Order: sequence, then structure tokens, then C-alpha cells
Amino acid sequence: MTAFDVIVVGGGPAGMIAAGRAAECGRRVLLVEANRQLGEKLNRTGGGRCNITNAEFDTRTLLAFFGDAAKFLFAPFSRVGVQDVFDFFEGRGLPLVIEAHKRAFPKSQRATDVTRVLRAYMQEHGVSIRTGIEVKRLHLHDGRIIGVDTSQGAFTADAIILATGGASYRETGSSDDGMDWLRETGHTVQAATPDLVPLRVSEPWVKALSGTSVDPVKITFSATNGESIARTGKILFTHFGLSGPLILNSAHDVKRLLKQGQVEATIDLFPHLEAHPLDQRVLACFNENGNKLVRNTAKWLAPPGLGAALVAHLVPELLDKKVNTVTQPERKHMVQWLKALPLTVTGTMGYDWAIVCDGGIPLTEVDTRTMASRIHPNLYITGDLLHISRPSGGYSLQLCWTTGLIAGQNA
Repeated sequence: MTAFDVIVVGGGPAGMIAAGRAAECGRRVLLVEANRQLGEKLNRTGGGRCNITNAEFDTRTLLAFFGDAAKFLFAPFSRVGVQDVFDFFEGRGLPLVIEAHKRAFPKSQRATDVTRVLRAYMQEHGVSIRTGIEVKRLHLHDGRIIGVDTSQGAFTADAIILATGGASYRETGSSDDGMDWLRETGHTVQAATPDLVPLRVSEPWVKALSGTSVDPVKITFSATNGESIARTGKILFTHFGLSGPLILNSAHDVKRLLKQGQVEATIDLFPHLEAHPLDQRVLACFNENGNKLVRNTAKWLAPPGLGAALVAHLVPELLDKKVNTVTQPERKHMVQWLKALPLTVTGTMGYDWAIVCDGGIPLTEVDTRTMASRIHPNLYITGDLLHISRPSGGYSLQLCWTTGLIAGQNA
């Protein structure tokens, strides 16, 4: 067996920053990664731009977005918060910019620059990096974790940091292996389900709108038992259904509604206009285009790019009518669609499309002051391996930076 002080399993954001920090503290560190290169998932986040954190600098306000986990996370986030992340990356020559909804990105708009900075951080402090190595299991001896068994032999260490991530982005090599190893060591593991994930709908006309985004809209999801959820924000139409920040951040609750069967949804394309002023807007458009066919005015009635959706829901005989022959009830019908465009949600797009999955180790089994396992004190658990639900917008990566730095410091 080859001996180190610390072994980090996983070359994603939490793993790289944890390895660098442990080495900076003077430890001999080995990082092992199954992929051939580091940061496979990180390089794809934020559409390749990397939403590196959320620029909410008040810790309590930030943690409110982590739900029931907030009370466990106050200690680590008080020690490593958003300002620390800004200082870390900007101090290493990667300036950050803050965009809508406090989402922070590298000024270069390249996720690969984040990976580059983390790789340089590890190299500066002498981390031994081994890629293309598959970890088979954690090596236990007399009930104590002493290292890892890999496809290239066994390695021992005083401390192990697990940073294998969750089951999202399967095409990057993500798997449930880390969860399996933790289960084998005696930990409870909550089953993972896609959390921040696009939704599939049954209406075929949606495919024609693929790539079209609308902001803001209000969408209401209704279950068969009458329960409903309403949210406002940005949506993106795709070839399979709906995505975008509003959808991703609603998926956790929609999954619960889907347990009762398909979910009916309505999209209010003009959430800041009541029906009457919207009707007046449509009437003004008709007055300006009296001799045109309804199908040729739809592009002016709906938000940009969504004229096809409106046309798809108008009866054929209305589409071919001249605008100046449309009756008041028919016009009211059009307004109704603009305020409640109907869709049927049949499911989520699953692990392959999930940005984040929930599930993992309950925080009651981790000392979040150090990120050490309460069962095996020399085992440190980070990032997506923790059972924490959170929205999109930089919160997941901030969780990785905080838990990774805390684990690296204490290992």
C-alpha cells in the first residue's frame, strides 16, 4: 500500500478545493478521480459559464434557501462564506461578476477557468493528482477506515475526504458509488432523486418552441387532489418540455405532486397584467391590424417567440378569420389562453438531465463544524453526498466550496 496523510476521492469542485486546502496545511495529499480529466461536471455548469456562487453575503439570508438543513450549516458557512469564495478566486486572478438574482460567474464566462484555478491551487501545494483511477471501495481494517482500494492498487491515509458528488449529470461519470461506500461503513443513505431537473410535458406543440425563453411568466402546477403550486420567473421551452430557473427550482415540489399522477399546469404569459388590461392590449392590436388574419397577428399578441403556441391553441376557423370579424367572446377566449396556457406534466427528465439530486447522508450523521463523519471520525463528507435540497442559482457550488474547504482544513 502507498501511504498519504489525506486521500481525496473525487476531482470535482469540493474535492479539488479540499485537496488544495489540506496540502496548504502541510499534509501529503492524494486526489484520485475516475475520469481522465478533472472537473468534468464543473466545466458544464451554468451552460459552460459556471454559476460559481450566489452573491448573498448575509449568511442567515443565504442559508434560508437550504430549508431544514440551515440549522446544521450555520457553523461551516460562518467560517467559509460567500465573501471567502470571492476572495479565493479573485485573489488567484479570476475576477467574478454578479448577474441577475445575485448569480455570480467568472468574468471570463468560462467554467474551465474555475477548474484551471483549482488545479493550479493543488499543484502549488504539491497535491498528487491521479486521474483515470476507479475507486472500488473504502478500505476498512478492524472497523476503521485506513484507505481506499482502487483499480491501480491500494492507498492508505490517516484521513479520507469523500467528494464523489451525486447522481446528476450521468454523462460526466457521476454515479452513486460514494453513497454505496458510505452505506457500507454504517451510514444511513437517503435515496437520491433528481431535484433540480427539467420537466417532461405531453403536448407536441412545445417541441416547435424549443430554445425559446420567456421571463417573467407565472406557472401553476395542479395535482389530481387539488393541491397546487404557483411560481413566477423564467422558463425555457425545450424539445421535451420545460426547463429554465423557474422550472428547475419548482421540480422538487412538482415531483411530490407527480406521485398522484400527471400534473396539469397553466402558464400565465402576462403575470403583471390582469385580464381586463390584457384584453384592451389585444383589442388595440386588432384595431391596428383589422384586415389581417388572426394567425398573422399572433406574433404581436404573445411574448416574443410564442406566437406559435397561441396559434396552436386557437380553433382553425378562428385562425383564418380576419381580425375585424373576431367577436368579443372569441377575443376573450384568446386572452384566456394568454393568461392560462395549458400543459400536462408527465414526469421529470431523470438523472441524466438533473443538475442536482437530493438524497445522501443525513446531516445528523456529520459533524458539520468539521465535515467529519460521526461514525468514522477520519472520514470527511462533502458537497452532493449530503442530503440537502437547495435551488439553482449558485447555492450548490457554494455548498461545495464551504464543505470542501472545511473538510480540507480539518483533515
